[in-house]
Amino acid sequence: MTGITIAFLGAALAVALPCTGSAIGVGTVGRAGAGAVSVDPGKFSRALILQILPGTQGLYGLVVWFLALMKLGVFDGTITANLDAFTMQMGVRFFASCLPVAIGGLLFGMIQGRLCASDLSLLAKRSDELSKGIILAIMVEFYAILCLLATFLMLNNF
Repeated sequence: MTGITIAFLGAALAVALPCTGSAIGVGTVGRAGAGAVSVDPGKFSRALILQILPGTQGLYGLVVWFLALMKLGVFDGTITANLDAFTMQMGVRFFASCLPVAIGGLLFGMIQGRLCASDLSLLAKRSDELSKGIILAIMVEFYAILCLLATFLMLNNF
């Protein structure tokens, strides 16, 4: 295995794991939302807002994936020069740089999905309290943004 291969593996995990976490989170909220909307169809738009929130981790992973491919020279054609210049140590550093958003995106997408599904219970009983549920979900989002920032700062060293 070469350094560039390890770097590409890091980039792949940076998008695959957060998208997986987001899909699980969005699916969790979708199941709960279907139950809430079946009782009161007028709450669909509010339920949809809560369902969208866990999807942001997948977007963070996609942004990091594009940044990683850009740093590897995929888009500007310099990748062929990087094949030989990318040492094993550089590949491991690049891989490690992708881990915060990869692991954080996976976990926080699932956690935020469970939280937003619980927020639907609040919405079902008190539909005027949607903003409180969103604020609770944004607390998890803050830590996902920190993971994105950590990965972004580490990848900028390449």
